[in-house]
Amino acid sequence: MAQAVAPRVTRQTVGAIADGAFKVLLAAVCIAGAAPLGRLLGTPAWLMVVSGVALLIGGGIEIRYTRSRSMRTYTQLMIAYDGGWVLAALTGLLMARQGSSAGGEVWMGYQTAAPLVFAALLIAAAPVRMTSGPQRDASD
Repeated sequence: MAQAVAPRVTRQTVGAIADGAFKVLLAAVCIAGAAPLGRLLGTPAWLMVVSGVALLIGGGIEIRYTRSRSMRTYTQLMIAYDGGWVLAALTGLLMARQGSSAGGEVWMGYQTAAPLVFAALLIAAAPVRMTSGPQRDASD
């Protein structure tokens, strides 16, 4: 009799859960500290709140899908997300260095859009098939 076996928990799975948990924590900080953080970054408080909500949604979905999506998919999405984060941060810093007040808005704009794109791509990704034997992800 075939029996469905859940994928084993690997370091990569723990990393994906931690990444999602970090986004949820950052969301709480953005929402709770919207006004002071907004002043520090030169962004309106509403953008901080919207960014926090986007991070909360993205992080929650990231945690929710760890058992049903491949770690290869997670790894690719996390690399793309973090690469974009670095580019947005560098762009914001360069803008601030040149005297522009929009650097914080660029960075927080990325923090608003990127988690939602990450979540949508994760939801759209093919689910991991459960097998009757121990499952090994191709990226393990």
